[in-house]
Amino acid sequence: MSENSQEIEDDTGHYESGLPGFLGTIDVWISKIEAVMLAAGVLLMAINTCANVIARFVFSEGLFFSGEINRILIILITFAGIGYAARHGRHIRMSALYDAFPTKGRKVLMIIIALFTSVVMFFLCYYSFEYIQTLHSRGRILPALGFEIWWIYIWAPVGFAITGIQYLLTAIKNFTTRDVYLSTGVIDGYADTETEV
Repeated sequence: MSENSQEIEDDTGHYESGLPGFLGTIDVWISKIEAVMLAAGVLLMAINTCANVIARFVFSEGLFFSGEINRILIILITFAGIGYAARHGRHIRMSALYDAFPTKGRKVLMIIIALFTSVVMFFLCYYSFEYIQTLHSRGRILPALGFEIWWIYIWAPVGFAITGIQYLLTAIKNFTTRDVYLSTGVIDGYADTETEV
């Protein structure tokens, strides 16, 4: 790495919650669940895709169940990923108005945003659970794998619930600290993106 290049923060290591006591313990456990879901999903998708490509070249026929497995894993990664993005303050933000406020105004606005987003996530969790019940009552099955289709959508309410909890914890973190936090461990601010010549 050259003298003038910027160091990139590594957020793949051990996660430590910025919340005290029991809330911090919940936050750490949720981060571990997310990490396992994301890592397993990505690795299994890579293995499945590689095995399917090898099968096509060696046997001139792909694995008949490969597409369905990748569909399941994409759903898993998507809904585990929304919680991960919320935890690390990585969601897209429209911040022109937000940035114009002084620190106290940004803090109040962040609490409102976090609480509102948490409510929306729990609302979506409820409706995704209702959707799963509807799929269950219809009894549809995956043609290749042969199990009921509602199983693959279980990750939707789990992901929405984890994200809702994460935003609720972010609101609590902003209530209990002086600084403005985008998530329980990410302080609001922008990295210096200017490079020296």
